[in-house]
Amino acid sequence: MPSYLSFARFYDGLMQDACYEKRCDYILKLAESFGHDMGITLDLACGTGTLTRLLKKRGVDVFGIDYSMEMLSEAMQSASEEGLDILFLRQKMQSIDLYGTINTCVCTLDSINHLTKIEDVAKTFDRVGLFMDDDGLFIFDVNTVYKHKNVLADNTFVYENDSVWQNTPEDDNKVKIDLDFFEEENGVYYRSSESFSERAYTDDEIRKMLKDAGFEVEAVYGDLTLESPKADEQRAIYVARMKKSRNKEFNESKG
Repeated sequence: MPSYLSFARFYDGLMQDACYEKRCDYILKLAESFGHDMGITLDLACGTGTLTRLLKKRGVDVFGIDYSMEMLSEAMQSASEEGLDILFLRQKMQSIDLYGTINTCVCTLDSINHLTKIEDVAKTFDRVGLFMDDDGLFIFDVNTVYKHKNVLADNTFVYENDSVWQNTPEDDNKVKIDLDFFEEENGVYYRSSESFSERAYTDDEIRKMLKDAGFEVEAVYGDLTLESPKADEQRAIYVARMKKSRNKEFNESKG
């Protein structure tokens, strides 16, 4: 998994259309609609921690996990500047190891798609399930196969913040993403680059992995809606509830 050295510094600029405030409110609304108290909440693959901080400001007992030290550095600095006491941990999604259970896990903005091996997604769901309390909710989103094939495809996007996003389709619904960032200093432009791949998974694949991890899918929505995903949906939201008790397995592993 890449460390996103350059990506971390430019991430928030690239994600200006992420609608963080609206996304935070949406997640809380989802939890409420399913009669769920957020409780202890994990923001998995939290990146620079924008959503983590928003949840914290809304009274959620939240902590964040990401594997990129650069992303976590940005997250911790921003939390400190805002006077927020938030725990951030450096762990891989597919091997998270917590000291207690959680009531809720959120994982947003196509973080799951950054896992390009289906076995790693299965491991991630399994680890989240291991630490999830009975009836806990796992709320996450994924870029759809439609988006990978028809929107990302082989297109190139140029952003106003002097960055270029270029896609190269690969097998198994994967897309290789090459990012170039340009910074001006004293009339001279300096370029830094980052490359990584994302993979889209079918609804059947996701449902099977969730079931194997002890989750039951409560609903699948289009992005920031309470309606079923459309045929041309670019991002799908999954709400899955932990039905299979795994606290015994958790306690045994810690004992």
